Amino acid sequence: MAFFQGTRRPKGIRGDRSRGIALHVSLILGVLLSAFPFYWAVIMSTHTSSEIFSYPPKLLPGTHFLENVRSLFDNIDFFGSMFNSVLVAGSVTFLVLFFDSLAAFVFAKFQFPGKNVMFALLMGIFMVPAQLAAIPQFVIMAKLGWIGSMTALIVPAAANAFGIFWMRQYMKSAIHDELLDASRIDGANFLRQYWHVALPVVRPGLAFLGIFTFMGQWNDYAWPLIALTNPNNVTLQVALSQLNGTHGTTDYGMVMTGALLALIPLLIVFAVGAKQIIGDLGKGAIR
Repeated sequence: MAFFQGTRRPKGIRGDRSRGIALHVSLILGVLLSAFPFYWAVIMSTHTSSEIFSYPPKLLPGTHFLENVRSLFDNIDFFGSMFNSVLVAGSVTFLVLFFDSLAAFVFAKFQFPGKNVMFALLMGIFMVPAQLAAIPQFVIMAKLGWIGSMTALIVPAAANAFGIFWMRQYMKSAIHDELLDASRIDGANFLRQYWHVALPVVRPGLAFLGIFTFMGQWNDYAWPLIALTNPNNVTLQVALSQLNGTHGTTDYGMVMTGALLALIPLLIVFAVGAKQIIGDLGKGAIR
């Protein structure tokens, strides 16, 4: 009897195990709830509109996916619109990563007259809703003759206050002053410090900003709708909005197929960026 009593697990260990099981069950439920909208989009893209609104709802894939894809390609220039979105989102992401990280490096690690005032103005711009700038921005683009071209989408978004604020906060803690002092002793100028010292250290922050910027530009609808006056030369989100018919004639199976295909580039960018973030954080932990 004493032997069996000695082999009993302490109450603290049993409690930790119960909490661990409860935590894992909660996480699994959270993952299932988060993944269900994507699963539901896949299901709807394989059915017709009548099947989508049938009761009870169909929870298994149907047989109309290829038909919906053909209808999608017949109604809009899907690949042309996707190319426009990739061009805009990719160009804006590249420019934002360069300009915002460069400005943030100056704000985080250098002293100059008016620094605090300029940063306060930057934060003021950060708090202004983007919708308030739509009309002045349109007037400026019209005077420059850029309305109707991709330039009107790329240039105004080439830098933003959020990216500068995010990278400044990241650089203040990630880049040690000793590294910059050592690079100055070695004769490195400002650009060499930025390129060879700062950027390798802040790659996780850049990866997050890249994902955030690409997703924002990819999903942007309002400004491309205003700036691109040619309905045959639009971004993917504007093209997908053209699938909404009038008088209740919308083919929801086709619409969901377009939305599902539009997710593919976002998933690729997120997978690449997340891998970069995790890999760099892991290297930093090993060091």
